[in-house]
Amino acid sequence: MINKAHFILYVKDQQLSTEFYSNLLNKKPTLNTPGMTEFQLCENSILGLMPGSGIEKLLENKIEVIISAQVKAKTELYIVVDEVNKYMERAVDLNVQVLSLPQERDWGHKVAYILDLDQHVIGIAEIIK
Repeated sequence: MINKAHFILYVKDQQLSTEFYSNLLNKKPTLNTPGMTEFQLCENSILGLMPGSGIEKLLENKIEVIISAQVKAKTELYIVVDEVNKYMERAVDLNVQVLSLPQERDWGHKVAYILDLDQHVIGIAEIIK
């Protein structure tokens, strides 16, 4: 049985990414120490932000984290929220790249897609009622 899930994004600048996600999610981190920031997304789900250099060191340089300005999506953070338009207003205020404005999708969600500071795709969804 899985009790809790942590989703960790490797970031170039932990402080800038912390500020970005604090503003986008309209939440303060539950943990913010050098090397790791965490946001409680829901009861058993945590979003972590770790500097790429941190995981390289932790794994004794067995991997290399490449954070590029070019968009080469490998991950997507998909969050279901109550009001997608409010999140998109904050995203626009943060001057992020909008990939897709909120649209009704055939799986029953109204979804927008943006990029965070490290080019991770973020899907912000609202259940269509």
